[in-house]
Amino acid sequence: MQIEDYALLSDCRTAALVSKEGSIDWLCLPRLDSASVFGALLGTENSGCWSLRPADAAAVPTRRYDGDTFTLITRWETPTGVAEVRDWMPVIDSDEDRTDVVRQIRGVSGTVEFRQEVRLRFDYARALPWAHQTGVSGAPELATVAGPDAVVLRGGALRAHGHAHSGSVTVGAGEEAALTLTWHPSFRPAPAALDLAAAAALTRDWWHDWAARIDHHGHHGGHRHRDGIVRRSLLILRALTNRDTGGIAAAATTSLPEDFGGERNWDYRYVWLRDAALTLDALLEHGFTDAAGHWRDWLVRAVAGDPADVQIMYGLAGERDLVERTVPSLPGYEGSTPVRVGNGASDQYQADVIGEVLVTLAAARTVGLIESQRSWAVERALLGYAESQLDRPDNGLWEIRGEPQMFTHSRVMMWAAFDRGVEAVEQFGFHGPVERWRVARDRLRAEIDAHGVRNGYFVQHYGTDEVDASLLVIPQVGYCLPDDPRMLATVARIEQTLMHDGLLMRYRTTTGVDGLKGAEHPFLACSFWLVEQYAATGRIDEAQALMDRLCGFANDVGMLSEEYDPAAGRQVGNTPQAFSHLALVRAADALAAQRAQVR
Repeated sequence: MQIEDYALLSDCRTAALVSKEGSIDWLCLPRLDSASVFGALLGTENSGCWSLRPADAAAVPTRRYDGDTFTLITRWETPTGVAEVRDWMPVIDSDEDRTDVVRQIRGVSGTVEFRQEVRLRFDYARALPWAHQTGVSGAPELATVAGPDAVVLRGGALRAHGHAHSGSVTVGAGEEAALTLTWHPSFRPAPAALDLAAAAALTRDWWHDWAARIDHHGHHGGHRHRDGIVRRSLLILRALTNRDTGGIAAAATTSLPEDFGGERNWDYRYVWLRDAALTLDALLEHGFTDAAGHWRDWLVRAVAGDPADVQIMYGLAGERDLVERTVPSLPGYEGSTPVRVGNGASDQYQADVIGEVLVTLAAARTVGLIESQRSWAVERALLGYAESQLDRPDNGLWEIRGEPQMFTHSRVMMWAAFDRGVEAVEQFGFHGPVERWRVARDRLRAEIDAHGVRNGYFVQHYGTDEVDASLLVIPQVGYCLPDDPRMLATVARIEQTLMHDGLLMRYRTTTGVDGLKGAEHPFLACSFWLVEQYAATGRIDEAQALMDRLCGFANDVGMLSEEYDPAAGRQVGNTPQAFSHLALVRAADALAAQRAQVR
């Protein structure tokens, strides 16, 4: 299966990926960053999967989401009849420690026989569970257990063959059948079966109530992207946000490759401060101030203690131990190894991160989020840490695994951090060493203007003539105007050296700073940044054409991964990628605003 062949199910605690052929090939339980139970996405069917599709090989599927939800409706047309499968994960408040996946079959016309096959493989396919039948006649149940995890399957009779279980269900017009999977801790009894009608109503209402709060006021609604993929992108950003902790994951998957068959395979199921802050920025622009408050509380908990110990990323509840390791039990997507769990970049110093966090929290203050003494104390501590690291080179936005550099984007984001600190004191009345922050801000500007610009354009890092797509962010944080001559020259240089088939690479991997073998594909967020830059400088038609092309890369249910291979015409990297979707939302807002100005 190609990456774009998958659709997302979410309960805002974990997520499942369902293929067009009706197989759940990725599911980690009970949390997004837990070990997989279904891991076929990164291996074979023996890595774990749950297939449900018509027995007739000629069946043709089409799919869509049920409105503003993550209930996936797959319609199967067969020679004998038509039926629909509704796949969803309940979003319900419960005192029980449980996670559920529901697969409901409904006959539309004629009769359709469905076959299901379940291969449960706990702990990234390293643990084959014990399984035994526990249900009574008429209400079959299959209970499985491996170490701390247990899963019970209900609703369809299953028989064992080898290390898989299979069964069949036939529905006629108007008939329904429901299959459910329930995870629970193995040391506790299995939870009772769900009241599916009540759970479905609660889940649908939960998603629709959230989507109904999407604010288009002031964003020039009604353009061609507003009511479709932008709305779905905001929903995806919500799906990646843990509803208990407020932690925002960068993606739902690990180790989907940036280079097919190569080593650029990373675990993105964690909370990058940068990505989470930028996601919040997109949500703030659409009225979700409460999301900023929830994440700010997460931030206060996660970075508690000595600011010198701040990490660039954490677990979904603020865990610090994200040691990167390989998982040989999963052979990798299309043989791309190694499969990684954890992320070694958590130990890197990335100077831009504090800037992104403070820029977003400043935006939250502007729209009315009330600052607490505790949260302001954390912001002050982060600024103090940035001040102590003022002369330290870093690994940059792209988590370069070569030698640290003075990356221009990082230096600009440090400037933005001190700028927002000064603003908090001068405009909002908070207390802090504003004179020191002002000196640091002004010093950084003088340094960037002197060393971050060569030949009239901004450069990737001091001492090079290379450019980097992250430079497109410079006007977004107010360092200069989009039509500053240096920015226009930077855009021209980026177009000249980083454009690949009309899309932007992050940087040239052959320049020596990358530190990894192999190449990669155009990074979608970078091209969305270019849309924003084009729009802001009057290149409206070019911005619209690029925006249309980028949105065309989304799959049939509106999902984007991290990168895109224009030669093969396929998505690349982890999916759905928060960075891609938040950049899409920003670009759509910027394009709509500029079009409104010229009307």
